[in-house]
Amino acid sequence: MLDITNLQMYRENNRLEAKEALGGLPESIWETYSAFANAQGGVILLGVKERPDKTLQALDLLDPQWLMEDFWAVVRDPARVSVNLLSREDVQILQAEGKRIIAITVPPAGKEQKPVYLMGEPYRHTYLRRGEGDYRCSREEVDDMFRQAKE
Repeated sequence: MLDITNLQMYRENNRLEAKEALGGLPESIWETYSAFANAQGGVILLGVKERPDKTLQALDLLDPQWLMEDFWAVVRDPARVSVNLLSREDVQILQAEGKRIIAITVPPAGKEQKPVYLMGEPYRHTYLRRGEGDYRCSREEVDDMFRQAKE
């Protein structure tokens, strides 16, 4: 688990993504959810921005409870997200630098759950995490995940 009290010591990487989320849930959160689930898992921080020097800074979410409820509504919708891997403990409102943020801990999907994809379209909306970015999977990568799920 991250030591949120020292947020500035972290950088985005293959297991950590920061999203400002001041105007609501960013659409890119779902690509990151898919990417983390299809890789080794990771933590999405809402209410956190990446500074030009790559350090992280907490903002302050105006209504984190509403944002969390919005997140749960989407992640539980099979038309939007193929698999909900999360339990209540995986989504938390935390204090960082005296500001309210949300930490979403996405576990890696089991091979029988992969691919984790979006919008009911595995060949268009399946992602993997590579470095600091979320990348759309190729048809071959998706087919490989389906093949492994059947084994």
